[in-house]
Amino acid sequence: MSQADEKKEEPKVDPAATHEKAKWKHSRPLTACRFDPTGKYVFTGAEDNTIQRWDLADGKMTPFAAHESWVRAIGFSHDGQQMISGGYDGRLIWWETAAEKPEPIRKIESAHNGWLRAIAVSPSGQQIATCGNDKLIKLWDIADGKLQGELAGHESHVYNVAFHPTQPLLVSCDLKGVVKQWDLTEKKFVKDFAGATALYKYDTTFRADIGGARSIAFSTDGKLLALGGITNVSNAFAGIGNAAIVAFDWETGQVTKTHVPKEAVNGTAWGVQHHPDGYWIGLAGGGGGGFLYFWKHDAVNEFFKLKLPDNGRDLHMHADLRQLAVAHSDLHIRLFAMYKKA
Repeated sequence: MSQADEKKEEPKVDPAATHEKAKWKHSRPLTACRFDPTGKYVFTGAEDNTIQRWDLADGKMTPFAAHESWVRAIGFSHDGQQMISGGYDGRLIWWETAAEKPEPIRKIESAHNGWLRAIAVSPSGQQIATCGNDKLIKLWDIADGKLQGELAGHESHVYNVAFHPTQPLLVSCDLKGVVKQWDLTEKKFVKDFAGATALYKYDTTFRADIGGARSIAFSTDGKLLALGGITNVSNAFAGIGNAAIVAFDWETGQVTKTHVPKEAVNGTAWGVQHHPDGYWIGLAGGGGGGFLYFWKHDAVNEFFKLKLPDNGRDLHMHADLRQLAVAHSDLHIRLFAMYKKA
């Protein structure tokens, strides 16, 4: 049977048929998850400061240990040969993805002053962007780790960053929901987006800020940008609020839709992904439990949701566009198939 014939026999992607297909357990709660580009592994961060590589064929776990704090930032070279991790210790580390006994290839001790929160890999695969609590976005050569530039202008912690899929532009969002667009050719600020303030609140009772883009993604065609976080906050100390995805028109910088669950559940949108069939996939986790939500571009509420066994803390979609990974606080990495069971 040819590969083409095998592909024709694969069941059709159907969000309403999404179901758990595998799970594996670590010794500590998980903080992040990413499939590698080859689709052979899923990587997770955990509260023991390690990264784990899970083989999708058999669930075998291999630890990567060199950080001294939690890791939520994980990226890969386009060929999948190297994994890059960023931790709350400020370190940026390169690894051989498939190493039998993983050791750092390259380590930048203080890539950021304070937490390094996110990593994005450029569409060309030649550059990575990082952001963190020092209010900076930094650009690095992925091949040799050399710093190529810094983008300054945020007035609070920068929570997330993403490259536009087709234009030499970058977008970032900070704690207070300020969204900035940057020109990568000139390495300069372009404009602020309006309206992401729904993902920020100053709690006057606890005198605390809460907000920021806990997740970020472009639509496949680059025309929409989605930011996931928490809104309607009533208690910043306890993180009481509702998960929300704020979508922007990329060209105008204006909000096109704020996607929320039909039934308000206490939580934060820790993950957002875009499926080329034309919908957003969001992960919510918090006091109300964990959920996967599926939103069409023009709808406020989801057209399907899946209750998860426990709080989700990160979400990623496989390169085959048919599987999702969710990192859970109950120690498990779970894989979900978006098609009917055989």
